[in-house]
Amino acid sequence: MKRIALTGGIACGKSLLAKYLNDIGVETLDADDVVHELIPAEERRRLAKTVFSNPAERKALEARIHPVVRRRIDDFFASPGGSQSPATAHFRIAIVPLLFEVHWEKDYDIILCVASSREKQVERMVETRGYSPEEATARLAAQMPVAEKEAKSHYTIRNDGTAEELRVEAERLVSWLKAQG
Repeated sequence: MKRIALTGGIACGKSLLAKYLNDIGVETLDADDVVHELIPAEERRRLAKTVFSNPAERKALEARIHPVVRRRIDDFFASPGGSQSPATAHFRIAIVPLLFEVHWEKDYDIILCVASSREKQVERMVETRGYSPEEATARLAAQMPVAEKEAKSHYTIRNDGTAEELRVEAERLVSWLKAQG
């Protein structure tokens, strides 16, 4: 079983890509979904205001949450396959937005990156998440630049276009992954 990580910046399309991968038959686990199970929505909103403006608070929260997330990801890769199609049964994908920031890249055989322009990221955060441009910019400033993540990854999916274009990229990605053995 190949351990594959999918990373990228905020609002680059990781969740939509994961949906398309699931539709093709690839099993995925999103680290953000694990965090959402651990921390209720109201508390996440309250914490976000603090942790994105206070790096020490963010590090303290991450020190408590990341070990639990990492165990869940390890369990995901160790468990028997469930809904995968036979064609994709030799790999699974964990979506780990902060893969490089937490230094987990050595845990994976292949690292994928979904990348968008900074302008597209801000536009998406404002339109779909209700952030102000200032809030969106603060979120981007708290993460590693997408270009750095791209440079450290084995395969990059550019996502500045339409949802349909991303769906086509998901199909190309699965073909590439199958060719990797």
